[in-house]
Amino acid sequence: MQHLNFPTYTFRFKNNENKVSIFDSIRKKFVVLQPEEWVRQHCVQFLIQEKGYPESLINVEKELTINSLKKRYDIVVFNSDGSIHIIVECKAPKIRINQNTFDQIARYNLELNAAFLMVTNGLNHYYCQMDFENERYQFLKDIPEYIK
Repeated sequence: MQHLNFPTYTFRFKNNENKVSIFDSIRKKFVVLQPEEWVRQHCVQFLIQEKGYPESLINVEKELTINSLKKRYDIVVFNSDGSIHIIVECKAPKIRINQNTFDQIARYNLELNAAFLMVTNGLNHYYCQMDFENERYQFLKDIPEYIK
């Protein structure tokens, strides 16, 4: 797999019928290793190991309904009260992040109301803080660390 712009992490792999799988510590199962999954797993480890978010507050690949359409978010980090702190949208490294990517995560956030957004293709990371009053987001240099 391609080298990403994240620190180096240790992962568990499994090969089954010529398909490589990576262990997802959040979902507690092996998932087929695709380029987007490689980014997702790095991002999960980044949130846990670099930013200090507990695994118990992280959710991966869950379905949500937006305008009666079923969508799946990549990663959500909850606050301890159950509200959503961060939504992360992961793309494969070959996918350029553009306005459509931000529009996608903004649509998700209409439903989820996260305080922070992160968009990454593993090579480029973008962080935003929501300004709900003015219905905009402001770009940040980094995503905040977990505060107990």
